[in-house]
Formats: sequence, C-alpha cells, structure tokens
Amino acid sequence: MNRAQKTASPVAELSSGPTQFDWPLAFPAETYLRQRIDEFLARNPFARALADRMRIETGTDFFEWTDHLTLPASEQKALMDLGFEADDVETPNGEVALHHPRATLPRVLLVKGNRPMLALRPEFVADFLSAHSLPGPIEGDAGSRFRRALVNEQNGTRLEAVERSAYRGYVTAKLPDADLKKIVQARELWRTRRRHCATDEEGVKESSRVLDASLKLVGRDLSCQYFFEDERRYWESRNRAARVQKLRQDSLGLGWGNHDHHTFRCSRRHFVDLIELLLQLGFSKRERYYAGSEAGWGAQISEQPVVGITVFADVDLLPEETEVDFSKIRLGPAPRLGTVGLWCGLHGESFLEAGMHHLEARFDFDLLRAQLQKEGVTTMKPFSDFEFLRQAFTEGERWAVPRERAKRLLQEGLVTTEQFDKFLKEGALGSHLENLQRHGGFKGFNQKSVSVIISATDPRKNLAHAA
Repeated sequence: MNRAQKTASPVAELSSGPTQFDWPLAFPAETYLRQRIDEFLARNPFARALADRMRIETGTDFFEWTDHLTLPASEQKALMDLGFEADDVETPNGEVALHHPRATLPRVLLVKGNRPMLALRPEFVADFLSAHSLPGPIEGDAGSRFRRALVNEQNGTRLEAVERSAYRGYVTAKLPDADLKKIVQARELWRTRRRHCATDEEGVKESSRVLDASLKLVGRDLSCQYFFEDERRYWESRNRAARVQKLRQDSLGLGWGNHDHHTFRCSRRHFVDLIELLLQLGFSKRERYYAGSEAGWGAQISEQPVVGITVFADVDLLPEETEVDFSKIRLGPAPRLGTVGLWCGLHGESFLEAGMHHLEARFDFDLLRAQLQKEGVTTMKPFSDFEFLRQAFTEGERWAVPRERAKRLLQEGLVTTEQFDKFLKEGALGSHLENLQRHGGFKGFNQKSVSVIISATDPRKNLAHAA
C-alpha cells in the first residue's frame, strides 16, 4: 500500500464547514526536498553536526528549520510537477523563487550552476550567531525586513541563517532611523498592552487602541509580527513546559522559529472581537469547523501569509448553530458552558488576560516526548497519530482561578457549588505546549481528533474528584 492510499481515510474525515479546504498530501515533494537537504548535509559537516544537535538537544528536525535552499534552474520543471509554483517576491538577481502554496515545505530559489546554499530560519539571527560563537557580520540592519549571515562554507556549500520581519522576499534593504524608532515604539506598545482590565469589554477597547496606534506606526504586517512575538512571550511566562523547551531551543539560538500555529480560546461574546483584530492584522480566513451537536465547539482557522502565522481560534457552539458564520455574527449567551466557554469563564479571554491556550510547534514527535520526560515534563496521550499528522499536549499547567470569576459563574448557574469550591481550592487547567509532527507537507487539522482533546481538557474533568 502506498502512502497516499494509507492516509486517504483520515484525510477524508477532515471537514471544514461551508468552505472546504482539502489540503493535499505532498509526500513526493517533501521527499524530493529531503533528498536535496540530505545531499547538502553530506557535503557540509558543520550543518550535519548541527542537525544532529537539533535532534539530540531540542527534539527538532533540521528540515523544519529550513527557510529555503537553492537548486539548479534545470530542476524547475521537476519541482513544478510536484506542485511548486512561482512565488512573486523580490530576489537578489532576478532568480526564480518557488513555493508550494498548499503544503508546509521549505521554499526554493533556482540559480545558475550547482553551488548549494541552504538558509536556516531561527527567530533572531543575532541569537543564533551568539549561540554558536560565530562572528557575522549580519547583512541587513537590526529590525529591517530581511537579515542574513554566513554560518559556514564547506566543500562548495554555503549555510546561512536568515531572519524575516514581515517579508517574504530575499533582498536586504536599508532601514531609516525614523523607521527603527517606530519599530521600537510599536514593539513596546504590544509589550505594555494592559491584559488585566476591570472587564473584558475594557480589555477589548484597550487592545483596539494599541492596534490602531501600532498600525499607524508600522502598518499591518509588522504589527502582526510584534503582536505574536508578545503573545508567545506571555504564554511562555505562564507555562513551565514552554519555558523548558524554549531554553533548550535557545541553547542553539533557535527561539520559537518552529512555531506551527497559535491557539486562542474565546468566549461566545468576544469571538468576533478576536477575529476582527486578526483581520486588521492581515489574516485571511481558512477552514471553519463546526464539530457537531455532541462536541459543542467550533473553530475559525486563519492565516497571515506574509508573516507566516496561523491561528486556531475556538468557541462554544450550540447544536442549532451549524449554519451560523460565528466569525461574523456575535453569539448570544448559552444556557450552559462547554469546555472552551468554561475555560474563558475561569481564566479570561486568550487574547486578553489568559493568554494562549497553547502554542503548537513542529518537532520530532517521539524524540520530544522522551526528552521532555527526562526534564520532568509529561505528555498526554496523542490525539492525532497519523503518518502525516501527530499531535499531543504536554500535561496542562494548572492556574489559580480568581475568586471573582468563579463567583460570577456560580451566580449565573454555570458551575455548581461543589465545582466552585474545587476550582478555588485546586485551580483549573490553563495552558499547554503542543508537540506536533507533520509529514507530506500536510497543512490541515483533524477535526475529529481536536474534539477528543478539547473534551479531555475540560476543567470539570480535571478536578481531583470530578463533580
């Protein structure tokens, strides 16, 4: 049985509601690029040693850190036969740039001759150079759209590290001093945004104020980049598994450059507010899931193509809301809380005081589980375990529940007295790090599997003696 046949059934289970996003399996394209990367590693001992260290020290795959590689122009037809398309971006000397629009694969620059170059993409180039005691220099001003540095040259190959700031091209540009000042101001706006407000409505207004100011300073795409830099920082501050893994990745100067998607849990009342914020940050809507009357949740997946950010935003839904575009229509109060609504009721909105429910990053699935176990971080049972998609949460970080939030839920009849007492005494599950491994360039999600993990993380099921 070939790979496509073996994985056809789980893919068929993916349902995206009114708009279908049937993401293909691109195993041949992935295999083609992996072979070229393996050839590069065979010729470049420094890169090969780094790939080994990535696996051993961080549980990650060199392939997932590859921003782009150069291949001879003679390979263009073969690549396009595998689903690659021309990418309309700037290149240094008019080279053809290729990308696979429906898969999560490194990009390719077609060049004359056969002198291989591969560029890794850590979160910040300076951190990468520092971690490896490399001298630089870094081409491209600090804060500018594209920065690159030579890492190593061996046997006719060139290894680089690149850093992108809301830019998909390959050409550095001078950053005026006035623009650098605006960048610093915009970053500080997001860093100092008030998340803890008297009411969620006040928090939404505060976020809108910061967004408007950031858009005026640096525009849509950079505002998006800085917003998510701070979302990751805040989430990390509230999750030990995140801090453990981030320290491991920082030991190689990598940062969170391997992020796959960011997950926000939202109340019915404020789901539209989050989606509106994302749209203003340049996101386009992708799949919209409705998980069915028993599962009781829905999700809007959105993607920012310039910055390379994907968001999975979920919300409680009622059985009669199957045809509602909940990304546009504000949902009314529900008679009971599902997993997502209760989480928000206990902790707040993900894009306000609670922070993200989880960050999902790409790893070598089995390696990371074993390595984190040695660090005292346990992992829950996988909720997706397909050849093309493997997913598992670390055990949840338990957060204290503010008395005023729990009291409000009790007064509204949304939790029992026994649950109220236990939430105050024991706290409730807050956030996770998600271990994800993709193969075949698969870009989608498995709705059925997500239903399983949402149910498994219901705060009511994770009390010492569930009420």
